[in-house]
Amino acid sequence: MWVGIFDKFLRHLIRDGDLKLIFADGQVRRYGDRSGETVEVTLHDPALPRRIILSPDMAVGEGYMNGTLTIADDDVYGFLHLAIRNIAAQGQPWFRRPLEGLRWLKRRVDQFNPATRARSNVAHHYDLSGELYDLFLDADRNYSCAYFARPGMTLDEAQEAKKRHIAEKLLIEPGMHVLDIGCGWGGMGLTLARDYGAQVTGVTLSEEQHAMANARAEKAGLSDKVRFELMDYRDVTGQFDRIVSIGMFEHVGVPQYDTFFDTVEQRLTPDGIALIHTIGRSGPPGATSPWILKYIFPGGYVPALSEAAAALERHALVTTDVEIWRLHYAQTLRAWRARFETNIDKVRALYDDQFCRMWRYYLIASELTFRLDNQVVFQFQISPKQDAVPLTRDYLYRDGTADAAPQAAE
Repeated sequence: MWVGIFDKFLRHLIRDGDLKLIFADGQVRRYGDRSGETVEVTLHDPALPRRIILSPDMAVGEGYMNGTLTIADDDVYGFLHLAIRNIAAQGQPWFRRPLEGLRWLKRRVDQFNPATRARSNVAHHYDLSGELYDLFLDADRNYSCAYFARPGMTLDEAQEAKKRHIAEKLLIEPGMHVLDIGCGWGGMGLTLARDYGAQVTGVTLSEEQHAMANARAEKAGLSDKVRFELMDYRDVTGQFDRIVSIGMFEHVGVPQYDTFFDTVEQRLTPDGIALIHTIGRSGPPGATSPWILKYIFPGGYVPALSEAAAALERHALVTTDVEIWRLHYAQTLRAWRARFETNIDKVRALYDDQFCRMWRYYLIASELTFRLDNQVVFQFQISPKQDAVPLTRDYLYRDGTADAAPQAAE
C-alpha cells in the first residue's frame, strides 16, 4: 500500500528533471520528464516510503544521515536541487495536506521559547566545538548572511561589507551606547567599538560564544569599550542609543515577538535606532522543517514579513526602513559549504561521519532554499521617533560605495 501511495506522491511532485529511484527490493522507477542530469537515489530500508509520506523532511534527512538513503556520487546538491525546485512548483498532493495542517497546528508549541528552553536550544547549536566554526566561517566568525555589495567579493570582504552597511544604518557616533542582542562571537560589537567609537554591551545565551567574545575583546584592547554578558535579552536593563540584532530573531519564535519588540521599545532612548537583521520568508507564514528543528535549530522559525510587521505594529515603534536581501545568503552558504567540504577530514576528526553528512546536508539544503524557494533576509530599521533617520537612503552611500570602510574613531 505504502509503495503505491509513495509512487503517486512522487509522480505528483517530480515533474521537472530525472529521478531514478531504486527501492530496497531492487525495483527501479523513474520520475520526471527526463530532462537534465539523472539523480539516482537508493532506499535501503523498506520502511522509508511510508516514513517519507508521513514526514518527507525528517525521513529524507535522517535517511541520508544514517545511510539508509544514498545518492549516487553523493550528489546531495543535485538531489536537493531537483526536490526543492519541484516542491516549490508543485506543492503537496491532496493526501498530504492534513499532515501539513497538523504540522502547522504544532508550530506554536515548537516555537515556545521561554528563557530556560531558549538557553538549551542555543547550546544545541552554538556550543559545539569552537574549532568547527573556524573551519568554515570567515576570520571574524560572522555566522549570518554576508553582503556581496559588488561582484567578486570574498566571503571575508562580504562579511565586512555587511557590518559596515549595518553600522551606517544605525548612524553610529562615537560614545553612543549600543546593545547587541544575540552578539555571537562578538564580531559586530568589536567592529562598532573599534571602528565607530561606540560603547557596546552584547548578550548571548551561548557559553562558548560568551567566553570567546570576551577573550577577543581583551586581546583587541577593547575591554573598556565592549562587554559581553551571558544573559537573556529579556533580562537586560537600562537604555541604549542603538540596538542591533543580527541572526537572532529566527530563534525568538512567534509567541515571543511581542516580548522581543517590547524589549526593544523599552531599551531604546526616545530618539534611538534599532536594526533587526533576520532570515525571512517572502511568502505567507509557515512551519519549520521538523528535521531542522530536531537536528540543527531547536525552537527556530523563519518569519513571514506579515508576522514580524504585525508584531511591530503593536508597539510604539516606527518602521523607518525595510530592506530585503535576496540571494546574498545563498552565496554566503555556498562559501561556507566550500570551506566545510575542504576541511571535512578535520570536521570528521572532531565528530564523526554522521555529523559530517548532517551538516553538509544542512548547508546545501539551506543554500537551495534561498535559491529556489523564496527565502530572503529582512533588515528592519526601527525607532520611536519618525525623523530619527534621514528621509532617503543616500546616507548609506555617502562615501561613493556601498562597502567603503569608515575612518577609525579617535
